[in-house]
Amino acid sequence: MPDASLDAAGLAAFAAAARNARPLALLHAADAVGRRVMGHRLCTAMRFDAAAMTVRRLYSSDNAAYPVGGAKPKRDTEWGRHVLLRREVFVGEGAEAITVYFDDHAVILGLGLRSIVNVPILHGGACLGTMNFLWAEDWVAPERRAMAELLGLLVAPDWVAV
Repeated sequence: MPDASLDAAGLAAFAAAARNARPLALLHAADAVGRRVMGHRLCTAMRFDAAAMTVRRLYSSDNAAYPVGGAKPKRDTEWGRHVLLRREVFVGEGAEAITVYFDDHAVILGLGLRSIVNVPILHGGACLGTMNFLWAEDWVAPERRAMAELLGLLVAPDWVAV
């Protein structure tokens, strides 16, 4: 069972990452802290290209299944309108939701993942991309969603820096 609190060690990890000049240091910290606090099984981060209406992976905790650099078209999708254009958090619960909203549902389900939270990363009112957390359970507890949203706020500088 994950530790459901963001303690001093977790906050210190973010502070150290913020001082680190290494690219994507905040994403690495968010993944590590999130895994301990929320128990997610997969964390990815995507950069949004509004003109092309695509997202491209900046970060992945599972490069074998989801390599950095992989792109997905999101034009004319309900998910794209919800997360990228309206800038709203998406919560998908259960295999049916994964299948309906994600073209790569076979990979997601094949990894044993059954729920997801996609957090839009915002800067100056624009959506720069998303941070994505996935779990094996068919549901997302409210505290997991809240923590995912908090982590999404903390990592925004990584999108601006790269």
